[in-house]
Amino acid sequence: MTMSKRLGAEFFGTFWLVLGGCGSAVLAANFGGDGNPLGIGLVGVSLAFGLTVLTMAYAVGHISGGHFNPAVSFGLWAAGRFDAKDLVPYVAVQVLGGLLAGFVLFQVASGTPAFIAGGFASNGFGELSPGGYSMHAALITEVVMTFFFLMVIIGATSKRAPAGFAPIAIGLCLTLIHLVSIPVTNTSVNPARSTGVALFADTAATSQLWLFWLAPIVGAIAAGFVARWLQSDKD
Repeated sequence: MTMSKRLGAEFFGTFWLVLGGCGSAVLAANFGGDGNPLGIGLVGVSLAFGLTVLTMAYAVGHISGGHFNPAVSFGLWAAGRFDAKDLVPYVAVQVLGGLLAGFVLFQVASGTPAFIAGGFASNGFGELSPGGYSMHAALITEVVMTFFFLMVIIGATSKRAPAGFAPIAIGLCLTLIHLVSIPVTNTSVNPARSTGVALFADTAATSQLWLFWLAPIVGAIAAGFVARWLQSDKD
């Protein structure tokens, strides 16, 4: 595939991830008020994020590799599965896709008089953490969750893995990650997802973005090197 098609696939894939995942949190998580049966809650939002990755991995993953996440690109580079020269263009279009999705979501969400941006599905620690968790807890959570996300991605897309099932494993893994970590950081494991909505929040989310770039990339690179060792034929 040409680079333009690969970048287009990454742009649209990241757009869908942020629009679908963050959109479920902003528009549907507490629809009708707390306790309303129409609200999808934490489980629904977790499933939404998993479904965005699963659907776009099948739709365009064969074009670009289906990263939709700067941390994934860095992790695959560390695993020897992605060229360093492609990192900057991939990360750039992922962030642009996330930003456009955040903009579109803001336009939709603000279409009701009751709209209050608030956190706008952004990530955070301390006062910006859904459960009031510390920066230390948030850092550990994002590193560890991204580490295992990349372990699943690299393993599921290995030549030795059953063909055709990788998007399912990856989507379910992202769902599980959200079920565990939404209370701590509102779950990032994806710098483009964090950036895409932080700019539209009425909080200090942008001042904490550094953690949601640093921690996922560190966790992903660590997973890439570990996965390279585990899957090597050398003793």
